[in-house]
Parts: sequence; C-alpha cells; structure tokens
Amino acid sequence: MGGVVSAGEDNDELIDNLKEAQYIRSEAVEQAFRAVDRADYYLGEFRDSAYKDLAWRHGNIHLSAPCIYSEVMEALELRPGLSFLNLGSGTGYLSTMVGLILGPFGVNHGVELHPDVIEYAYEKLDFFIKNSKSFDSFELCEPCFVAGNCLEIAPETQQYDRVYCGAGVQRDHEDYMRRLLRVGGILVLPLEDKLTKIRRTGYNSWETKKIIAVSFAPLVLPKHPENSSPEPVPLPSMFEVRALQDLARISIRHVLTEAPPPRVLPKKRLLSGGPAAAAAAAAALRPRILPQQQQLARAVLANRYTFVSRLLPEPLDRGPAYGAREAWEEDEEREDDEEEDDEGRETDCRASERLSRVEEEEQEEEEEQQRREAGALLQESPVNRLREQILGLPLPEPLKMYLLHYREQ
Repeated sequence: MGGVVSAGEDNDELIDNLKEAQYIRSEAVEQAFRAVDRADYYLGEFRDSAYKDLAWRHGNIHLSAPCIYSEVMEALELRPGLSFLNLGSGTGYLSTMVGLILGPFGVNHGVELHPDVIEYAYEKLDFFIKNSKSFDSFELCEPCFVAGNCLEIAPETQQYDRVYCGAGVQRDHEDYMRRLLRVGGILVLPLEDKLTKIRRTGYNSWETKKIIAVSFAPLVLPKHPENSSPEPVPLPSMFEVRALQDLARISIRHVLTEAPPPRVLPKKRLLSGGPAAAAAAAAALRPRILPQQQQLARAVLANRYTFVSRLLPEPLDRGPAYGAREAWEEDEEREDDEEEDDEGRETDCRASERLSRVEEEEQEEEEEQQRREAGALLQESPVNRLREQILGLPLPEPLKMYLLHYREQ
C-alpha cells in the first residue's frame, strides 16, 4: 500500500511531499516525522528505497508506507501524557514517533510476535537516542516492547488511551480490540481493508469512521498444541514507579530547555565629531521658531511701540512717532541677526542629522552583515544549546553524561 506521494531525496523532502498531499496536517505530527529519519529503520542495502511512499518488508521486518503512518498518527490525536499500545509494533519506527509526542510522562507499550524483530527495534531505538540530531529537542517516552501474539493479551490487562493495530483485523476480533480502550480513547486499525478510527464515547457506545482503503497482512492467529492452555501475554505495568535519578534527569533537562537564551546587549552608538557634533546635537533638541511665528512677533512688536509713542509728549525737533520707529528699527536689526544665527544653527543641525543618518545606515549594514555571517555559521555547525548548558554545569562528568543520555554528539 502506498505510492500516492512523490518520493523524496531525503527525509525532509518526503515529509514536505506528505504535507503537500495533506497526509500530515498537524505541527506535532510533522515535527515527529522530521525528527525520526525513516531510512535509519531500513537495512543498509535497502536505504535507497526509504524515502519512497511504499511499504517495505524483509523477512519478519516490515514498515508500512509513509502515507499510512501519517494517517495513523493524525487519527490517533496524540498529546503529551497519554498511554499508547502498539499491536504489531515491528521495527519501533511508529512507536518512537509517538513517544516524541507523548513526552516523558506518557506510556508507550508495544506487542510484537517475533523476538528477532523486538531485538531489531531496540537496536534502532538505541541508535536514535545516541545519534539523532533532533533528540535533544524532545523528551522521549521510550517504547517498551514485549514478545507475544496480540490476540492473547491477558483479559485483566489495563486499558489505554490510544491503541493501534498494524495488521488486518476481521470483524471476529473487533470487540477484542475495543476492550483494550478506555472511555474517551481512540482505536485505529485496518478493519476489513479500511483504515478505521473508533472512538469510545461511553461504556457501551462507540463512534466509527472509515479513513482510507488499505491492504494489510491479516493478524496471525495463535497456534497451540492440543490439550495445552495458552499463556496470556503480560503487558508492562502502566503505573511503574520511576527512579528518582530518572525523574531528576527529566526535570533538569526540562528546566534547561525552557530557560530563555542569554541576552545580547546592543552596542552603544557613539557620536563622532567631538564637541562640535555634541553642540549641534544639543541645538537640534532646542525648539525651533517657525517663520510664521517670527512674522507674528514682529507685527506685535511694531504695534506695541506705535501704541506707546502715542502716550508720550511729542519732541520739539522730531516727528510724532520717531522714537517708536527708531526702537522698532533697532529691534528689526537685532532680530535679523538672530535669524541669521538660527539659520546657521539649522544648517549645522541638518548637516549633523545627515551625518548621523549615514552613520546609522553604515551601522545597520554592518550588523546585517554580521547576522548573515552568523546565520551561515549556524547552518554549517548547528548549536545544541541544551548540550552546551549541561556540559557547563558544575557537575561530575558521569552525571553530565547521564543527563545527556550518554550521547557523544
């Protein structure tokens, strides 16, 4: 099943194609798919086919098509803290992606028929933890796998929030699958060649939705010798008490991840030009007198002297308004001088402003160049901030390596 989405050159291009075809629709599912490279779950000689939208099988190892896993992940409506049961967990590819969404306090169990496939799944899980560049961006709910036939799970087993079956189910086993689900939970399974989503809405009520047509190999029925009773498959405890050091590691990593990055203080800009530039800048801050205001002030001054001259007795050798006119002319000359000084200061201010703008533009260009160089450097060698913070803690080296899950990079 598959082949509906174009192949990609790498994992990211495959995810881009799944998004474009609307198989991946939520950000959480997209991040999980990008974090887990599908090719890492293939055998080395088959990696060239990893980014095709096709199922792959080699012996007991099997992977469904990417479009199927996308629909399953979206239909499960995953969120942190839920419990998940994967029936036919296979390579652990799906369980690992689910674990990235469930977070450290979820439950992530899988049942697989073939012990050699469980061994393969744990090898791939260990490789992901030790080598994935995306690991430190998440808190993984590590999958726990058990060997056995998923049709022989103990009847008194706990119920789960989310259940997925990776093999074809017939109507005879539908009720068996439903009883594994809590009220409010979601079961996704291939039911009679249709990928089906079943939501448990009450103790005896269900909602069923057909998603897409699929073709899955059927469930393997249990086989036992005559006169022998089958041993039920025990699932791991859902309420296992976590070790204190494990809880401390989760807490420390969470605190360091949520901590804001260090602030970079901006450089103070210095005004070049010495005292003259400083004086020009101070002059620019002084309020400016507009030409209209200057004309109004002159008119008021002239009217004032004219009015005052009419109150004084006329001199014998001068005209009636001579004194007022003389004073007005002196004020005119003084104001003209002041106006020329103001125009000179305005010219200096404009020059200073132009100089300041040029300096600002040069400063911005320099900062932009630094940002581009920093971005190029970041692309060449991405920084794992969580790792750097842990390595910078005043702790013994063994404890630092424990916090890093013993990752070497």
